[in-house]
Amino acid sequence: MDRDAFEALVDRALDAIPDELASLVRNVVVLVEDEPPADEPADLLGLYDGIALTERNDVMMGGLELPDRIFVFRNPLLDYCDDEDQLTEEVRITVVHEIAHHFGIDDARLHDLGYA
Repeated sequence: MDRDAFEALVDRALDAIPDELASLVRNVVVLVEDEPPADEPADLLGLYDGIALTERNDVMMGGLELPDRIFVFRNPLLDYCDDEDQLTEEVRITVVHEIAHHFGIDDARLHDLGYA
C-alpha cells in the first residue's frame, strides 16, 4: 500500500473517534512515519510522544508548548497485517491506543480493553 492510501486509513481512523472524545484531545499532531526511531523496537506500530492530560498542570501549559505527537509507523503495520481489512483494523487500534495515552491510559489498561 502506498503512503497516500495508508495516510487515508489513518485519517479514517481519526474521523471515527467520537466527537465527544475527539473534542477533548488538546494540542496533538498525528504523523505517519515509515519506520520507528532507531532506539525503538523495529516492530513498533505507534508511539505517543508528549505529556498525558492527567500529568499536565497550569504552570507547564503556559500556551507556548509544542504539540504532543502521535506517530503511526507504516512499514511495521504493513508487515504485521495479511490483508487490507486487517490493516484497516490495526491502524484503527493503533490510533485509539496512542490517543488513549494522551488521556493518561496506560498499556495495562489498554490491554484489558483490547487495544494493546
